[in-house]
Amino acid sequence: MITKDMTINQICKVNQNIIAILLNAGMHCVGCPSAQGETLEEAAMVHGLDADELVNRINAYLGE
Repeated sequence: MITKDMTINQICKVNQNIIAILLNAGMHCVGCPSAQGETLEEAAMVHGLDADELVNRINAYLGE
């Protein structure tokens, strides 16, 4: 299960396909070294996204 306090790096290690979800949400910084240490919540805030909605979308994908 993904939480918004996990770093982008940790999330991408859970399942590489999550990268596509983040990219589709507008988080094109997924590959940036500095972004790897950001939490999902921090990255969502920078991009004007709802972190809870993103967590729900990722966890729904993982549950499929």
